[in-house]
Amino acid sequence: MGYLDTFQRVPITADLKHPKVEEAAVSEERAVQQVLAKYVRGTDKRDGAAVAALFVETGRVKISYNKLGHPESVGELVGRDAIATAVSQMMKPHPAYGWSHHTTHDHIIEVDGEIATIDAQFVVFEVRGKQRPVTGWPEDAFGVQGTVTPIEAGYYRPTLRRLDGVWKIETLQIIMSLPLALPGH
Repeated sequence: MGYLDTFQRVPITADLKHPKVEEAAVSEERAVQQVLAKYVRGTDKRDGAAVAALFVETGRVKISYNKLGHPESVGELVGRDAIATAVSQMMKPHPAYGWSHHTTHDHIIEVDGEIATIDAQFVVFEVRGKQRPVTGWPEDAFGVQGTVTPIEAGYYRPTLRRLDGVWKIETLQIIMSLPLALPGH
């Protein structure tokens, strides 16, 4: 008997459709938080076009390092094209069996009319799966195979503006808690 055979198989007979939720029923805070959720997923995918689409045309990303409590500027991206290029081409590609997970926590969201701000902590996890050996997993192997390692931490502090009913990032401040090494710096 295998591991999965120990679970009881229950037929699904109930209607599992979610009740229809009208768009207006989504709170403003939740709508703003969704923008940051889409940002981190697009970053994980290295999808520059998807990330840039979350910004106003003249959007900015300001990156700094929290050096002993004092922000030290690392760089700035201005405009959707620069943001798209940075995400698609400047971020390190994922290796085979590798991925990243940008997670956000403890969101402080404030909405004032057409302007919103978020102050969220983040941690980036590097995920590295092991390749299954040609001869199969060893006899004592069990569960997921690979590692998950935290590699970055800090704060995301975006300012958003609602344009035609859609929240867009005007400025995203990324405050790194660890020093950042970039080519040429």
